[in-house]
Amino acid sequence: MNPQALVIDDEPDILELLSMTLSGMSIDCVTVETLEQANQALRQQKFDFCLTDMRLPDGNGLDFVMSLRNVMPELPVAVITAHGNMDLAVQALKSGAFDFVSKPIKLRVLRDLVATALKLSPQKTTLHTKERRSRHRFLGETSVVKSLRGKVTKLARSQAPVYISGESGTGKELVARLIHELGVRSEKPFVPINCGAIPADLVESELFGHKKGAFSGAIADKEGLFQAAHGGTLFLDEVADLPLMMQVKLLRAIQEKAIRPVGGNEEITVDVRILCATHKNLAESVRQGTFREDLFYRLNVIELQLPSLRERVEDIPLLAENIMERLAAKNNIAKPSISQEAISALQKYHFPGNVRELENVLERALTWVDSDEIQASDLMLPAQRQLDNMQTQSQGLLIEDDLESQLEEQERQLITQALESTRWNKTAAAKKLGITFRALRYKLKKLNLE
Repeated sequence: MNPQALVIDDEPDILELLSMTLSGMSIDCVTVETLEQANQALRQQKFDFCLTDMRLPDGNGLDFVMSLRNVMPELPVAVITAHGNMDLAVQALKSGAFDFVSKPIKLRVLRDLVATALKLSPQKTTLHTKERRSRHRFLGETSVVKSLRGKVTKLARSQAPVYISGESGTGKELVARLIHELGVRSEKPFVPINCGAIPADLVESELFGHKKGAFSGAIADKEGLFQAAHGGTLFLDEVADLPLMMQVKLLRAIQEKAIRPVGGNEEITVDVRILCATHKNLAESVRQGTFREDLFYRLNVIELQLPSLRERVEDIPLLAENIMERLAAKNNIAKPSISQEAISALQKYHFPGNVRELENVLERALTWVDSDEIQASDLMLPAQRQLDNMQTQSQGLLIEDDLESQLEEQERQLITQALESTRWNKTAAAKKLGITFRALRYKLKKLNLE
């Protein structure tokens, strides 16, 4: 039996175009011109997909999307918007539409949209099975984590852009991957890009690709990350670091669902879902003028705030056990246990670097531990290291031979903090420390921090 689609539009030409396109995809199409006819059709039969215009003779598509979300939340609904009316498209996405298509309708964009919608149809939903697997990926049993996993599962059914906010080390990329893996795009690529790690003059080429001869060094055509993510998900990490000129081009690519390679004359249609993240306050960046307001509202259709580790300290024993298991397997050694005293010390520490810092602390402890149980002293938490240094000084043991090792330890702490605050982006860390990238590489090697 062919998939069933309900199409609502009061323009006969549009209805005919949509009907012919869907029939060509082996989809049975029911076309209606009013919301009253649409509701009658919904009472008479089941549909796999619904496509509605925003302006109709007896109401607007936005109200229809909201009412349908309440009575048939599993039915994917896409909206048709007037060209350039992105505010309405964003409103529709916020109201529960899974995607939108703009007039004049591009047939390839429409086919991509419909193909995605059919994977979301009530008959083909497998999210409950996938949701159970997500518990093994984003660990935690606190109410804040359970709530977060529930939101991730819901977001996986939508194609709306999601802005993932939170401190460094809270797991923003992990959550982005989960949204991708739980959704209908899971069989297609998940392409992450750290916007702060790419030189400003190369960002456009990285995202959109380039044609041979477009600039010095362009010796062949190169596919951009938008094309690499076609059919899948593009994750823009540290999106606040995008140059302003690039923000304009990114906004157009998202709105038109098309890109133009550097040096190219023709636009290429792309079908990607955009997820983005940053540890900065994006709204504050808009107020400061470093981030475009129109791009902010386009990316921030749905915001997902990740909790810091301080908000879920009860999860630390579970996280520590899991991390230690992975580290032991990675180093091919027996997993040491963690003493209750060490767990208490971890739960009292404020963790500015969150889960990533917890991983670093446990990896360091695994290196230093001399027994089959990690003690609080093995953790070498910053406050504890400071206390050890003070005790050493008070005992008069800071002799000339030990000065270099003390300086190295302070240097190691500063470099580690800079790397953690920049998500281990060496270029950004070097800038933060006020040294050259080459100097940082030398110090990483010298201090065994590679």
